[in-house]
Amino acid sequence: KPASLALQPAITPELLQGRVHLKCSYSPPTPGAPVQYRVLWARLSSSGRREQVHQETTARPFSYVEMDGAQLRLGDTVFCTVTAFRRGSPEQQALPEDSKGFYAGIKFLPESLEIAEDGKEHVLTVLSTVPIACPGQDNSCKITLQLRTEDLGRQAPGPPDIALSACQVDLLPGPCSGGSCAAATVTVTAVTDLAQDGSRASRVSARPLAPRALLWTAHTPRDVKVTVRDLPTGNCYSFTDPHIITFDGWRYDSYKVGTFLLCGSVSRPFEVHVRQWDCGGHRSATTCNCGVAAR
Repeated sequence: KPASLALQPAITPELLQGRVHLKCSYSPPTPGAPVQYRVLWARLSSSGRREQVHQETTARPFSYVEMDGAQLRLGDTVFCTVTAFRRGSPEQQALPEDSKGFYAGIKFLPESLEIAEDGKEHVLTVLSTVPIACPGQDNSCKITLQLRTEDLGRQAPGPPDIALSACQVDLLPGPCSGGSCAAATVTVTAVTDLAQDGSRASRVSARPLAPRALLWTAHTPRDVKVTVRDLPTGNCYSFTDPHIITFDGWRYDSYKVGTFLLCGSVSRPFEVHVRQWDCGGHRSATTCNCGVAAR
């Protein structure tokens, strides 16, 4: 009966002779045993099926495949399947073992965001899971990403629901660790529109900007979906001679002449001042709003 040998195949990215490769590494079952390995490389198709792209038989505990932009492209999720057998006896083989899927390309972390219209900044990381190759010897060894936002499901044009801290970011080459070979951050903030328009969805997309390396030219990274949650908006009023209604619904009148603080925030530099003048003359003690200043 075939056995599982706990080969534990795993895929890591590597730069070989300036070109992006994926390496499938696996553990030999016992040191010095005359074992060979059949390694199948496959990519996940858009329909969710595995398509074989490369196969080899080797005695080494690793196998390489190049991200050539044709058989294997950025944006693919790649698997390697390893089967061990005794040299000269391919019919006596162990059970094939799968690696975890390795996404090769640019992605956002987190992959989705839910934020509120509260002015807070949320950090979005954009990273490459594969090394960035330098096509020449000059100093332009980077991938520049153009960032865009788009409101989803909006019928008529209007102000955007989210704002980014930058329109483009640079991915600079560095050592690969923790699933990232190059990373940059950008902050996302919900636009406070003071409209009761419910939760709205937007997306952030990244596109490589005129890369010289052919591998990156056709790469379309996955978008990140951002849901903006409405927060209830407060209102306060001062009108006619002046009747005042506060944020929490209290009502009273103010008949004094002068300049007054109508409202102010305790957490940010926001104030509204009103100026009231006598508008009743000799008949009644009445004042009216005649000016307003907001900071």
